[in-house]
Amino acid sequence: MSEITASPSRLERFAVTQPDAVDLDNKYTEAAMQRHKQEGLELAVRARWIAMALTGVLLIFLNPQWEVLWYHFILLLICANGWLIRRAGRVGQSRTELLLIFVDLLIMTLGMIVPNPFSDDVRPLAMQYRFDNFQYFFIILAAGTLAYSWRTVVAIGSWTALIWTAGWIIAWWVATPIPGISQKVAAALQGYPDVAELLDPNSFDIPQRIQQVIVFVMVAVTLGVSMRRLNRLLMSNAGLERERANLSRYFSPNVVDELSQNDEPLKQVRKADIAVLFIDIVGFTKFAAGRDPYEVIEVLRGFHARMEAEVFRHHGTLDKYLGDGLMATFGTPVATPLDATNALSCARAMVGVIDDWNQERLRSGEHDIHVGIGVHFGSVVLGDIGANRLEFAVIGDAVNVSAKLEAMTRDFNARIVVSDALREQALRENPNGGALMDGFQKRQGQTVRGVETPMDIWVL
Repeated sequence: MSEITASPSRLERFAVTQPDAVDLDNKYTEAAMQRHKQEGLELAVRARWIAMALTGVLLIFLNPQWEVLWYHFILLLICANGWLIRRAGRVGQSRTELLLIFVDLLIMTLGMIVPNPFSDDVRPLAMQYRFDNFQYFFIILAAGTLAYSWRTVVAIGSWTALIWTAGWIIAWWVATPIPGISQKVAAALQGYPDVAELLDPNSFDIPQRIQQVIVFVMVAVTLGVSMRRLNRLLMSNAGLERERANLSRYFSPNVVDELSQNDEPLKQVRKADIAVLFIDIVGFTKFAAGRDPYEVIEVLRGFHARMEAEVFRHHGTLDKYLGDGLMATFGTPVATPLDATNALSCARAMVGVIDDWNQERLRSGEHDIHVGIGVHFGSVVLGDIGANRLEFAVIGDAVNVSAKLEAMTRDFNARIVVSDALREQALRENPNGGALMDGFQKRQGQTVRGVETPMDIWVL
C-alpha cells in the first residue's frame, strides 16, 4: 500500500496518475480501498474477457476469412495483459500497473492500424480507418471505471488520444497512396468536393480523426468525475464503518444497529418485560489479594471477553461491566420472541465456556475460576438517562431480583439460579425447550432479599 502524508505540490496536482490523498493510516479506509480495488480488478478482467470473446465472434461474422486470426491474436494479447494488470494492481500509484495499462492501449492501437500480415488486401492504409475500429477503445475505458481511480480513468482517455493520434499521423506520413485514384474520384464527383473527400480511398479524413479523440477524451473526463464522486462516497462509507466499529466497543451489536438506523431510537421511556442476567466471579476479592495487578487485569479481560461473546452470540445486550462481573439484558432495545430462551441458553453456554477456560488455566498451572449466574424475567423501565452524555438505562424489579439470584448462588453452592418466572416464559416461547432446564432443581418458597413474597427458584 502506498502512504500519502505530505501535501502535493502544484505540479503533482496535475499528474493524472497521482492517487487521491486519502488517509491510508486508517485501517478501515485502507481495507475499504483494498477491497474496492480487488473487486474492481476482478470485475474488469472478467468484463474484458467476455468483451474480447464476443468481439472475436463478431469479427468472424464480419470477416469469415483465415486472416481474421491476426485480430484474434491481438485479442488474446489484450486478455493476457488484463491478467497481468490484475496481478500488479494495488491501492495507490503502481508504476508496473500504469505501464501495463499503457501497453494495453498500445496493443489496441497497433492491432488496428498495422496492416494484417496474413491478408493480401491491396486497399490503401488510409482505408483502415474507415472501419471505425476506434470504438473498441471504449471497452477498455469502460472496464477501467470498474477498478481504477478517477485520475487513472482520465489518464486512459489522454493516453488513448495521444497514441491514436500519433498512430494515424505516422500512418499518414508513411502510407503509399494508390496513384491517380484520388484524381479519378474527384473528377467523377466534380462539383461535390466534400463527397469526393469522403469517398477518396487515400484520404485519412483528418477532421474525423480529430473528432474521435476529442469525444473520447470528453467521455473519459466525464467518467473520471463520476469515479471521483464514487471514491468520495467510498471514503465516507469507510468512515461510517470506523464509527460503527468504535460504537461496538461500548455497545452490543443490536444497540449499535438501533442507534445507526434511527435518529432518536432509544429516548422514549417505556416499560417492557425482558430477561436480565447477572454473572460474576465467586471469591474474586480473595483471588486478587496479593496478586500482581497486571495479572488480575488480564484475568478480568479474559473473563469479560468470553462472557461478552456469549451475550452477543445469544442476541443479548451488554448493559454494563461490574468489576469482576457483568449485567446483560435480553429483549433490549427491541423485544424478540425468544428473550427468556436466549437468556437461559446464554447462562448455560457461559458455564460451558468457563469450564473450557478452566481446563486451559489448569494446564498452565493457574487457578480455576468459579462463577455465579442469576437470571430473571420481569418488568423493567427502559430509556435514556443523562443530558449530553446519554446512557441507555434498564431499571426495575427484574434487575434487582436478578442481582439477588446471582448472590444466592453462594448459598446453594450453585452455578446458575433462575426464577420460576423465567422458566415459565422460556417454556411459553419454546414448548419443546425443556432440555434447557436439564439438571436444574426446584426450590420452592425461597426468601429473596428485597422481595416481599417468597419465590420459586431453580438451581443448577
